[in-house]
Amino acid sequence: MTGGTDIRGRIESLREQIRYHNRRYYIEDAPEVPDAEYDALYGELESLEQAHPELVTPDSPTRRVGDEPLEEFEEVRHPVPMLSLANARRLEDLREWDARVRRLLGEGEEPRYVTELKIDGLAVSLRYEGGRFVRGATRGNGTVGEDVTANLRTVRAIPERLWDDPPEVIEARGEVYIPLEDFERLNRRLEEEDRKPFANPRNLAAGSIRQLDPRVTAGRPLTVYLYGAGEGYGNFESHSGALAALKGYGLRVNPHAVHEDIESVIEECRRRTEERGSFGYQIDGVVVKVDSRAQQERLGTVQKAPRWAIAYKFEPLAGRTKLEEVIVNVGRTGALTPQALLSPVNIGGVTISRATLHNEDYVKEKGVLVGDTVVVERAGDVIPQVVRPVPEERDGNEYEFQMPSECPVCGEPVSRPEGEAITRCVNARCPALALEHVIHWSTRSAMDVEGLGEKLATRLFDLGLIRDAADIYGIEADQLVPLEGFAHKSAENLVNAIAKSKEQPFPRVLYALGIRHVGTVTAGLIAERFGGQDLLGGVPEEDLAEIDGIGPVVARAVVEYFALEDNRWLVERLMEVGLDFQRTGTAEAQGPLAGKRVVVTGTLSRPRSYFVEELEAAGGTFTSSVSKNTDYVLAGEAAGSKLEKAESLGVPVLDERGFEELLGR
Repeated sequence: MTGGTDIRGRIESLREQIRYHNRRYYIEDAPEVPDAEYDALYGELESLEQAHPELVTPDSPTRRVGDEPLEEFEEVRHPVPMLSLANARRLEDLREWDARVRRLLGEGEEPRYVTELKIDGLAVSLRYEGGRFVRGATRGNGTVGEDVTANLRTVRAIPERLWDDPPEVIEARGEVYIPLEDFERLNRRLEEEDRKPFANPRNLAAGSIRQLDPRVTAGRPLTVYLYGAGEGYGNFESHSGALAALKGYGLRVNPHAVHEDIESVIEECRRRTEERGSFGYQIDGVVVKVDSRAQQERLGTVQKAPRWAIAYKFEPLAGRTKLEEVIVNVGRTGALTPQALLSPVNIGGVTISRATLHNEDYVKEKGVLVGDTVVVERAGDVIPQVVRPVPEERDGNEYEFQMPSECPVCGEPVSRPEGEAITRCVNARCPALALEHVIHWSTRSAMDVEGLGEKLATRLFDLGLIRDAADIYGIEADQLVPLEGFAHKSAENLVNAIAKSKEQPFPRVLYALGIRHVGTVTAGLIAERFGGQDLLGGVPEEDLAEIDGIGPVVARAVVEYFALEDNRWLVERLMEVGLDFQRTGTAEAQGPLAGKRVVVTGTLSRPRSYFVEELEAAGGTFTSSVSKNTDYVLAGEAAGSKLEKAESLGVPVLDERGFEELLGR
């Protein structure tokens, strides 16, 4: 590949291949190649675009990682209003709606209907011009929404280019949402990182799309289902025809069915009500639409809602029962969670005897007492939770719940930092935390103990071979050979992997300890300043907080961890087996920007990564936000608020020529 034409052709070929595989994977759920092959194509495209930034296009698959943060969202006026829907709470309401439709259409008209699952997400519109995605917007008030194009470009189920032969302009409309499995996986990861989990998929989806920083959106497991069209809808004779066309263009279309009469619709609503918890994403009803576009036009709208569509809303899955007792569970991150023990009650075909009470503040805010009659709902049709008491049924024997001051599992004092809702056990050797800590300890980003995963760690705990992370280093091959799935060779491999993990540097060891709020970057910052012996000796909270990038919350968590005798004993044993607890320090930076903090913002002539690499090679440090400690701001076009803040603080601002001069070129 020597000429520019060959490179351009290869780049376009790679883009087409990746678009095709994206469609097969994200839209049709039928991947054709293994992940490794896809990753190789993507990696080659990424490398070529980095080497030839002049060939990067806005619709390249590599642009989905998220653009620079926005200052604010611009308003978008919808060419065709995004209408709301009237609701039907009873099946009989659907029959009454059908009668109105027939009366308005006139005698002899036989409406045909389309039913679709009503997804509980965020409504958006996707505008394509000439087959290319040019703008995405939220519904807003139905007439004016917000331009969230940059965020929607990160959603891989939204194609940058349409297939087949789309009209010159088509505005697809749908719902962005997060599948339940992905939502639960994300929350598990957050808990493992000692970060607060999200409340529900719907709010997370809506909040993700409305992030001013698209890079945050790119990290969320969003997908989309399209259920119709705005501008361009008139090109189709029927709603079902429009959905078929959208699917042919490569868009992910909402599951739907066509019905000849209202009784068939009602039967579909009954069936979907029974299946409501089996779809893998949150739904709250069934949308019913008149299929014929001509009939839709004649029926028109009333009060911002179409007469030709209605939403059958599911009844909340709720029931009333007695809260017999509140117990406290200790989760894998040490979080103490009150749980209600209930008199068994059937909710939506499921017998519920336990429900979450979230945290101490939740119990107080709801005014729930032990012994109350309470209303219980299955949140998102899945997780039971107590939503309110029924105070009029109290008999005087009820009493307030009190969070224990000691861990119910290990007996150590619990901690609830000021401003936080969660009470936690911070004892790493607490049996409730120990297994999860060993699993975390062995992960690739921590000590990278190959072969020691969740299943094996659980078996070793159950057999009493280990009780904490330090015990791992005492395992011998002879202890493993008798276990199912092990031979002498595989046992030696695991023992060797455990021994190899002793070579990991202190920042990895510190991260592996599982201290709350201490991630990989934070661990590195602490390790540059303090060693293991320093931390065991008791580093003052204010000294930790002085480290750039370490705030008071992290500092407090580190001090609390090393203040616990069990944690100190664990660290001492890890030192004894030979792990590295030595302060890493940093070599003094060399170059014209040595010790300087530089912010890069705005649109520049080359990718941002180029300038970051250049300033770091010159001894500088790249930072993402402007403060009084910033030494320089390299600003391109449309630099926005960072430039304004730099000017207000008197921070020197450089253009590209000034940056090059600073480097001595």
